[in-house]
Amino acid sequence: MTLPLRQPSVHLYAGNQTAEELLAEQELAEQQGAESTQESTLLALQQSYATLISGVGEDLTRPGLVDTPIRAAKALSFLTKGYAQTLEDVTNGAIFPSNNHEMVMVKGIEFFSMCEHHLLPFMGHTHVAYLPEGKVLGLSKMARIVDMYARRLQIQENLTQEIAQAVMDATGARGVAVVMDAQHMCMMMRGVQKQDSSTRSVAMIGQFTTDNQARNEFLRALPASRF
Repeated sequence: MTLPLRQPSVHLYAGNQTAEELLAEQELAEQQGAESTQESTLLALQQSYATLISGVGEDLTRPGLVDTPIRAAKALSFLTKGYAQTLEDVTNGAIFPSNNHEMVMVKGIEFFSMCEHHLLPFMGHTHVAYLPEGKVLGLSKMARIVDMYARRLQIQENLTQEIAQAVMDATGARGVAVVMDAQHMCMMMRGVQKQDSSTRSVAMIGQFTTDNQARNEFLRALPASRF
């Protein structure tokens, strides 16, 4: 009778290293790889800004402009750092069981973003509400969700919808409503040059689209636009 061959067991160890040491090495390698990518991106942005400054006829050796390309590159990296974040990153497990079924609302979340059409800023305030379904989200996490999506190249209409969908995905809520009030530099500094203009955008998901009572409760709770 031929016995089946036993497969050799696989050990996730190298030499005398423990699993914890191997994991630490892997995390270090990933961190170094991310830092290398970040440095390459920063260098590319710096070179691009140097080209732009030269393109408008300025002298890059002028004292006031010598360090401008790297400063601008770092600024743009910060303003677009949302690309490197995920919903899991920003919520960080802060989702808790709850028997509350009434509307939860966070008002007046300040934000700034960059218009994807002209690369000019728009900024304002966001108001977020949801109807819990057995879970609630840490209050600060709603602000972090707003920041993550705002710190990308955006248009306000899409940004509003993305925030609403992210809160829905994170909480499994019965409904989510988001209102954003913003001023756009692309309307104020160029083009029509309307310095007092502002834009309100609305996104509603789930029960807020069908339940007039919930919808009206949210709309009545909104503060007046600050613009």
